[in-house]
Amino acid sequence: MISEDDVGGVHIKYLYHCPRQLWLYLRGIRPEHLSTTVQLGEAVHDTSYTRNTPVDLGAAKLDFIDGSHWVHEVKSSSRPSPADEAQGRHYCLRLHAVGIDAQGAVLHYPKTRRTQRHLYTPEAAAQARTDIADVLTLASTPASPGRLARSACRGCSFTDYCWTE
Repeated sequence: MISEDDVGGVHIKYLYHCPRQLWLYLRGIRPEHLSTTVQLGEAVHDTSYTRNTPVDLGAAKLDFIDGSHWVHEVKSSSRPSPADEAQGRHYCLRLHAVGIDAQGAVLHYPKTRRTQRHLYTPEAAAQARTDIADVLTLASTPASPGRLARSACRGCSFTDYCWTE
């Protein structure tokens, strides 16, 4: 089973995007490599901000951190989502745990040439801890959560698992 230290950014993203997606992922169902959407995201990541070094914190892998201790994440989507902000909070929490005083997260959206900056506050830290607890709770659930509305599943690499009858 997964422990608190095993919870990474993907877990947090899936928690916010779709609990069923997270539940399947936690059970080793990983169809992402077959998804053109995921492949596009990897291509955007590999070609954007190439002069920066990714930071590997074990389960959490963030794109880069600057000299002022701001976490930077490059997103392939054109618009921000609550999952993006949650990932940024999670990475700040992980950095604080290893003694780096992360100031917050800067989310980059190369498609639209926009950025969003989210300050890491005590409230953000509390929410990041709650998110980890929510992942662990879902991990221990024996039955899969229900599906989202089909319109919310557009582009999801798990669609076949949820919608094949």
